[in-house]
Amino acid sequence: MNFKITRSSGFTLIELLVVVAIIGILSAIGTLTYSGYVKAAKRSSAENIMQQVSLAQTEEYSLTGEYWRSGAQDTTTCSANDKDASIALEAALFSGKEVITKSDSGFNMCIFGSASDYTIKAENADGCVLQLPRNGIVDAGNDKC
Repeated sequence: MNFKITRSSGFTLIELLVVVAIIGILSAIGTLTYSGYVKAAKRSSAENIMQQVSLAQTEEYSLTGEYWRSGAQDTTTCSANDKDASIALEAALFSGKEVITKSDSGFNMCIFGSASDYTIKAENADGCVLQLPRNGIVDAGNDKC
C-alpha cells in the first residue's frame, strides 16, 4: 500500500481567527482615536468663532460705547442650548452673516454681561460648555469638553 501525503497550502482556522481579531482591535482603536480627533476639532472651531465674536464685540464697543449681549448679568438667563441665541448674535454683530450657525462645530453661543463687560458662552449637545470673558482666555466650564 502506497499512501500519498498531500499538503494543503491554505490557512488554518486559528490563523484566520487571529487575523480577524487583530483587525477588530485595530479598527476599535482607530474609531476611538478618530472620534477624539473630531471632538477636539469641533472644540477648536468653537474657540476660533468665540475669538471672532470677541473681536466683533470690540468693534461694537467702539461704535456704540457698550457691548452687545443676548442675556442679562446672570449667566442662568443666557441659554446657549437655543439656536435662536446664535442667530440673534450673528444678526447683531455680523450683520446677519452666518458665522456660528453655518460652522460645523455643533456649538450654540450667546453673550451675557453688562454694557461694560461681557462673557461669551458656547455649549453643544454633549454638554460641553466653553466661556470666554472679555480680554480673557477660553475656559472649559466642565469636564465634558
